[in-house]
Amino acid sequence: MQSTATVLVYSDDANTREQVRLATGRRPASDAPEVQFVECATLPAVLKELDRGGIDVCVLDGEAVPAGGMGVCRQIKDEIFRCPPVLLLIGRPQDAWLATWSRADAAVTLPVEPVEFADALASLLRSRLAVGA
Repeated sequence: MQSTATVLVYSDDANTREQVRLATGRRPASDAPEVQFVECATLPAVLKELDRGGIDVCVLDGEAVPAGGMGVCRQIKDEIFRCPPVLLLIGRPQDAWLATWSRADAAVTLPVEPVEFADALASLLRSRLAVGA
């Protein structure tokens, strides 16, 4: 198993980024690697980090402004070769169809519920690392 995984967290809201870090802890599950975070508050920063490579999973805030995570997700799925899996943070359960439109691999609602979030993140990390990408 890979010893560490890199998770990109995109939100214009520092509190949302903090919720993600706290819900994850050192690792989202006992069988998942330890997580190192790359935090981004703007779309250009997200694109720069993805171009640099080494990102295992992206967590995108669907409520971010001015570039919402749903549009960012759809854009990176189109533009980034072997795009990492995306966990989308959505404002309400009724927005799940928008997460599907954006081609997110998973979605959880805000505010971040630690157990639900950690389970979703661990699942994406397992699938990403199993493929060896």
